[in-house]
Amino acid sequence: QVQLVESGGGLAQPGGSLRLSCAASGIDFRRYFMNWHRQTPGKERELVARIGKFGNATNHAASVRGRFTGSRDNAKNTVYLQMNSLKPDDTAVYYCSAGSTWTTYDYWGQGTQVTVSS
Repeated sequence: QVQLVESGGGLAQPGGSLRLSCAASGIDFRRYFMNWHRQTPGKERELVARIGKFGNATNHAASVRGRFTGSRDNAKNTVYLQMNSLKPDDTAVYYCSAGSTWTTYDYWGQGTQVTVSS
């Protein structure tokens, strides 16, 4: 059974930082591209970051570039999203996904809420 479990969400102040984690089980983690997405009510889910199989290739949405960094630790079957300089517009439910190709999303986590507010 495949499981992706996000953690690390919560309340942060504008300008603050959070680090999200997503622990994977039930898959050969090294064979999957990993991604972070976010969604707010009434809006389409937005791809935030893509992380290559070995973490040496990443792609970040323009809205978070320079503030967020996706990374992975294949020894721990875990992908991370370091979020710095948070803004109220970053408030969303954040999801991780695993894809067998650079542009597919085969498995999803349940999401973790991030709220940025003073």
